[in-house]
Amino acid sequence: MQMRLSRSPSLRSGEYLEGMLSNYMGGVTNNNNYKPRPAQKATSSARLVTILTCLQFAFAIYATSLLYFMSPSIDLRTRLAQQWKQFTLMPPHIITHYQEEYSAKNIPGLINSSLVCEQEKIDFEQKKSNDAVMIKLKTDLYREILDFQSNTFGTETLPELMAMESKWDSRVPTTTPKVTVILNHFKRKTLCAQIDTLLHQTLPFHHIWVLSFGSPNEQNLKSIVESYNNSRISFISSTYDFKYYGRFQVALQTEADLVYILDDDMIPGTKMLQTLAHVAGTEKYENSVLGSIGRILPFRQKDFTFPSYRKFRSKEAGLYLPDPAYGITIDRVVRVDFLSSSWFLSAELVKTLFIETPFTFMTGEDLHLSYQLQKYRDAGSFVLPVDPTDKETWGDSEHRLAYVSETTVIFKDIVQVRDDQWWRALSNGYITQWAAMYPQKVDALFYAHSVEEITALAPLLEKIRTTPGKKAYVVVSGGKFCPCEDAVRALKWPKAVCRERRFKIFDLGIGLLSEMSKSEVPVLQAVYASMRGLIKIHNPSIVVAVSDIDGHVKKALRMASETNSNASALVLLPKASVPKALWMADLRPTALPNWNKMRLSVSIITQNRASSLTRLLKSLSDAYYLGDEVPIIFNMDSKVDEATLKLVNSFEWPHGPKVLRRRIIQGGLIRAVSESWYPSTDDDFGLLLEDDIEVSPYYYLWVKYVLLAYHYDPQVSLPELSSISLYTPRLVEVVKERPKWNATEYFKQIHPNTPYLHQLPCSWGAVFFPKHWKEFYVYMNMRFTEDAKQNPVQIPKSRTNGWQASWKKFLIDMMYLRGYVSLYPNFPEQASFSTNHMEPGAHISAKDNVVKHDKTDFEVPLLKRDFRDFLPNGKLPPASKLPSLNLFNQALSLKGLKSAGAKLGQDVLRCNNATEIVAVDHETGLPSHCAAF
Repeated sequence: MQMRLSRSPSLRSGEYLEGMLSNYMGGVTNNNNYKPRPAQKATSSARLVTILTCLQFAFAIYATSLLYFMSPSIDLRTRLAQQWKQFTLMPPHIITHYQEEYSAKNIPGLINSSLVCEQEKIDFEQKKSNDAVMIKLKTDLYREILDFQSNTFGTETLPELMAMESKWDSRVPTTTPKVTVILNHFKRKTLCAQIDTLLHQTLPFHHIWVLSFGSPNEQNLKSIVESYNNSRISFISSTYDFKYYGRFQVALQTEADLVYILDDDMIPGTKMLQTLAHVAGTEKYENSVLGSIGRILPFRQKDFTFPSYRKFRSKEAGLYLPDPAYGITIDRVVRVDFLSSSWFLSAELVKTLFIETPFTFMTGEDLHLSYQLQKYRDAGSFVLPVDPTDKETWGDSEHRLAYVSETTVIFKDIVQVRDDQWWRALSNGYITQWAAMYPQKVDALFYAHSVEEITALAPLLEKIRTTPGKKAYVVVSGGKFCPCEDAVRALKWPKAVCRERRFKIFDLGIGLLSEMSKSEVPVLQAVYASMRGLIKIHNPSIVVAVSDIDGHVKKALRMASETNSNASALVLLPKASVPKALWMADLRPTALPNWNKMRLSVSIITQNRASSLTRLLKSLSDAYYLGDEVPIIFNMDSKVDEATLKLVNSFEWPHGPKVLRRRIIQGGLIRAVSESWYPSTDDDFGLLLEDDIEVSPYYYLWVKYVLLAYHYDPQVSLPELSSISLYTPRLVEVVKERPKWNATEYFKQIHPNTPYLHQLPCSWGAVFFPKHWKEFYVYMNMRFTEDAKQNPVQIPKSRTNGWQASWKKFLIDMMYLRGYVSLYPNFPEQASFSTNHMEPGAHISAKDNVVKHDKTDFEVPLLKRDFRDFLPNGKLPPASKLPSLNLFNQALSLKGLKSAGAKLGQDVLRCNNATEIVAVDHETGLPSHCAAF
């Protein structure tokens, strides 16, 4: 391979100087037999002036030559020589402004450009379609795109663009940009036409680099460059064909502000450079690549597949802009998916093309540039408008050249290759015009970095995909980590899925096209950039991955999720928990983004029952927590025994922080419970457990499911829900006789295992809501009396009226007066998420407790299997379908519960007993006013 950079040759400087001196002293003659005239008499002073003048002129030429060799252009070529192997730099020709102005045809030995220039013969008219259907399809799509862009970020006409403020102003020397023009030539005979129009630009270029890579016309091209005898025009050639990427590799060497890269079929008008530079200097378009021809990639078809970009008679195939064949001209700037034939951008942006190794070096540099610019620089690609009456504003003044000596068609199966390329880009997060115009919405986007991970996630992926109305796609790292073919084999999907242009699985190809370094940066960058685009396109409610995924990949996924304005939640699941979280498929897409919002604190009240506490802690440790952080708090009264202290201190809790609290003065159960937890935010929930409680492994799953379905779903309104009970009662607790009660039997007409709302709070394992707990604190503070009989709230026929020193009594009163409820589980045999072992303590077997307790009335079996198997239709029923009970286990609507509380009229504020209840400030819990219900 040989590569050469040359300047136009000319006369040797000594010969030229001698001729100039002769002309200066004696005039110019064309007679080759010229003989000097007889010398005329001259004074000594005249001779001295003549000699000094000649010496001064010679020194000026010498100084000019020296400055030329010291100029940046010489440095540039030196660097080019160092960058390219086997590079031969021909002796530079040094010229002055005097020479440039001196006509080339008057300098002996210099080639006249008119003798070497060739012109393409165009003996055909511009193609025009007479297909009315196609014309309508194309023009309709163009109008849709332009309307969308006008309404979203605005489109400007050429006069409007030129009226915008720009940092590049050719009228001021300090703000005149330097533009390097790169002309890549192979076969077409257009070089002279390009150079001629560039020499007459209203904004002068800084340099023109003419490239000839593997061209059969190299010598002709070189002769043309030399014929112009211009120091700003250089010729760079190589026997090796660097294809379409070579010109961009050369562009990396420029020291100019801007680069204008032209195909050999582009003849820009004389105002083009000035227009491009002005637009590139505006705030709106400075981070962009500008051009004159672009393409809109295919839109999705009715069968949810994407067609080839060359599909005939198809609106979804996209657009070629402008398209003279269909009468489409550009009168407003239009954003396109990629530019063709010419690119105008800052020299800094050129580097972006090479962040990722291209799919192929044989073609597709145009798409790859726009794709990489958007992916890594958030830069757009725009086709500029023209003045139809002024051809000097056109970037493509002779479009018919595109049909002369086409070169891309020589690549085998070029259409298939380019189709594969743009589909790979779209699958890697390239936001095309279709994606921008038609934002998608999926429930979940799964990411797997290895085959092991895709296998672990498969049950949940399939559950969501097979749930009616749900949609989920999977993203695999590809390359050497998790190729698409291996992933579909693990999922038992057909191999053809990897080749279809249909959304289902996306292969990022990380490490496929280039060797990955040992640094974590390439993987993090590739995952983040691709996932950010995919998340923007598909707007998943959740992004799901396994919790033990590579730390750098996890960081990239978190960053990508957080950039989505629609708030996609990153869900990191332990592999063992995935089959336990299939209920996620039943949640609305509006609820799923709140996956990470809730924070459950486990608050344990303990004193001197170490064996009971051991059992509780084991059950808590065996539960499934879905990778969530769950703080645990131990609340110990002042009389805590040594065994309990040792147990608490040695207990290891892997799911979150462990907090120990010990009272100095014995507070008793009322203070121990009510002061054990207080919410720090509106997303902080408290699970209060006495140490003789035991929980099911599924308790946390149940709590999270209920909160997401009934509390965090913005489409659900259930403000009356104040807590979630883990326990299912077997007795009617507030009636004096305490009759037995079976929820399964009671609700069999609705569904034997439907969960239900109950006005009774649970003290044997319940999760309390932050706003209602703040409200309870204030209420209890306002109503607490040492003598229960002095309590102003007396609920008719309720055993709670006589309860002494019970925090639960105050909570019952508040819930009754304000119509609040708790949600209870209802499974066969009263199987629950918690049970009470009824061990002696502050209430059970206490000396002053006259009530006898039968353990079988309170101890219920713990649920040891997936609760979805029992729920109506395998999922939680809609909130509107939940049955509700009053304090005495009698069916009553939520409005009826509020009516009963208002009628009692014993709340802290006096309200209308028929239509109003007390409303509170949820930030402080303080009562604020009476509100109608």
